[in-house]
Amino acid sequence: MQFDGFKEEALTFLNEIEHNNNKVWFEANRHRWEKIILEPNKAYVEEMGEHLIALAPFIKAQPKAGGSLFKIYRDTRFSHDKTPIKIKIGIMFWQGVLHRMKCPCFYMQYKEKEVFLGTGIRVFKEELLKNYREYIKVEKNAKALHDIIEDLKQKGITIPEPHYKRIPAGFDKENKYAYLAKYNGMFVNKTFKPNKTFHSKKIINYNFKFYDSTLELFNWLDEFIKSIKK
Repeated sequence: MQFDGFKEEALTFLNEIEHNNNKVWFEANRHRWEKIILEPNKAYVEEMGEHLIALAPFIKAQPKAGGSLFKIYRDTRFSHDKTPIKIKIGIMFWQGVLHRMKCPCFYMQYKEKEVFLGTGIRVFKEELLKNYREYIKVEKNAKALHDIIEDLKQKGITIPEPHYKRIPAGFDKENKYAYLAKYNGMFVNKTFKPNKTFHSKKIINYNFKFYDSTLELFNWLDEFIKSIKK
C-alpha cells in the first residue's frame, strides 16, 4: 500500500473508541480500524524506514504489532488506565540489540487532537538507569550530552523536566553536569495539531526533518547502549 498521509477518518475513529471503549464495540468495528488506521500505519513505517536509513543505517522499521507498531489492546495488568482499547496510536523506529523500549528511537504518536514526535529513550528502566548514571560520571560523556541538550533548546525542541528532584548519591552536586543524573530517561519532543501536512505524504519529510534535527541525541544514546557490557 502506498502511503498518502494519515486519514482524517482515523482521528474520528479514535474519538469513537474513547466513547465506546470496550472489546465488543471494537471487534464489531475492527474492519474500519484495519482500513483507516492499520494499513496507513504499515505503509508509513515502510516508507519512513527507507528515509531513516540515511540517518541511522541499522534502524529497525517493522510494520507489525510488537515491532514499529504498538498493539491496539492495552495490557491492563501493568497500566493505571484500565480501559481495554488505546485511543492514541504509537509508531517507533529503533536501533540496537536490546529490547526496542531500551534502545534509542525515533517516535511518533497521534490521537484525535495532537501529534507527538520524539527522539530518545523515554524511560531508563532498572539496570539501564544505573548504566546511564555510570556513563555520565565520565566527564566527556556528560559534557557531550549537556552540549546536545543546550543545542536542542536553541532549536526550540522540548526537553522534559528531570524526573527526580534531588541529585542522587554518588554525584558531586557542585559539578556542572550533575543535573543530568536527575533524569530517568532522555527523550526530546515536539507536538502539533493534526493538519493538512499530517494528512498528506508531506508528513514524511516533516517528521524526517525533526528526526534529523535530533540526530545527535539519538547517536549519543546509541553509543551509550553500545557501551553496556553484556
